[in-house]
Amino acid sequence: MTSAYAQLEARFHQASVIGDALSILHWDMATMMPDGSASSRAEQFAVLRGLHHQILAAPDLPDLLDTAEGEALEGWERANLAEMRRDWVHAAALPADLVEAVTRAEAACEMVWREARAAADFAQVLPSLKTVLSLVREVGAVKAERLGVGLYDALLDQYEPGGRAAQIDPVFDHLEGFLPGFIAEVLEVQGRNPPPPPPPGPFPIERQRALGLDMMTRLGFDFTRGRLDISHHPFCGGHADDTRITTRYDETDFSSALMGVIHETGHSLYEFGLPGGRWRHQPVARARGMVMHESQSLLFEMQVARSRAFAEFAAPAIRAAFDVSGPAWEAEALYRRGIKVEPDFIRVDADEVTYPAHVIIRYRLERALIEGRMELEDLPAAWNDGYRRLLGITPPNDRLGCLQDVHWYSGSWGYFPTYTLGAMTAAQLFDAAKRAIPGLSESLAQGDVRPLLDWLRAEIHGKGSSLSTAELMSAATGRPLDPAVFEAHLRRRYLG
Repeated sequence: MTSAYAQLEARFHQASVIGDALSILHWDMATMMPDGSASSRAEQFAVLRGLHHQILAAPDLPDLLDTAEGEALEGWERANLAEMRRDWVHAAALPADLVEAVTRAEAACEMVWREARAAADFAQVLPSLKTVLSLVREVGAVKAERLGVGLYDALLDQYEPGGRAAQIDPVFDHLEGFLPGFIAEVLEVQGRNPPPPPPPGPFPIERQRALGLDMMTRLGFDFTRGRLDISHHPFCGGHADDTRITTRYDETDFSSALMGVIHETGHSLYEFGLPGGRWRHQPVARARGMVMHESQSLLFEMQVARSRAFAEFAAPAIRAAFDVSGPAWEAEALYRRGIKVEPDFIRVDADEVTYPAHVIIRYRLERALIEGRMELEDLPAAWNDGYRRLLGITPPNDRLGCLQDVHWYSGSWGYFPTYTLGAMTAAQLFDAAKRAIPGLSESLAQGDVRPLLDWLRAEIHGKGSSLSTAELMSAATGRPLDPAVFEAHLRRRYLG
């Protein structure tokens, strides 16, 4: 007789494969699917997510889980069983018709968002977004009851297991008090010196793409298991065996796409490093939540790619890519432009210092919307007010304001706080890596990221979801997440 645990492994393998297919279908929708195929794609999503839900919410699954608890399991099997139970709790809370309705609404809204963003017209997508928000609230309500948590926490838990607003609020409250004064101090310090010379454009897209591919290769991207494409909003999709990353190009600014590529490559390196073999299609082999995932992308984008050491390596490659020379293309100019602080409207292009403000604004807004303390009609004005208050700027239109991110329109509510928690995690991991790896700065200056990647593989990637986020952090750095490490990093880099 097959053991209960073995039966569970077989079922979760099926669910994982369906999830992989859904991820590739979403990548296709975001990159090359014809607009006229939107309704067909929504149907594909609905059917496949329905099958995925059926597997995870099967009536006999709780009995199998309970029986497996009593079986003789080794460490990774027991960790896998815990993740299986977590998946079941989330899936079983939802009726099948709600899963289908949410799936269709999200796919439809994302297509409308593309048109609304291009037209800078929030009103155009408002009806579709209302439908998504209403359904997301339903999802949150049933999960909140099952998990015994608040409405927002139930949604956050989908992206960060065990994440709670009560843990986030004091951290973000502190940052909200710290950032305005610190930003002003940094701007004063930077204003004492003449700005680095700007590189003259334009920068042809094909040359930018070639530069991005070169940097991906140097960072360790495996092109036998992934690719680079263009989308409205940069992202990393696919799965561990087929990782798709995207960026978008601006011929007046090559750094935006380059940093986007490096950011998404950080995500992909995490996926490539997850446990394989027997565990590949098991819950325990997944990334450990989105805080850790965002830490990997921000570690490479903010900690590595904006360091002076990396600028020494990257400057010759950038000069070669655009066949240029001169003061604007020297390593020091590249470094100083990379750490230039300047409040701006677009989150994905934000500098390291102002980036947390973008996230805090979104976190406050999505909580208010989810909890019914704000109406969607008021979102553009509330968004602009947040930018005036925290960054001292006002978006001139909806495209640069509340339409810039795809998350809410594609149904990802509760995701945003993971970005800044990820930035803090990245700073702490990189601090630990520098202490653990002799000569890391010298390696980065030579374009050799292998020592860092090997350390991340051993400390984070290869452990998958066998430990909680807090346990991974304590094991890798010697302490749980400490926001003081992030602030100390900012002070050293921008005021030191």
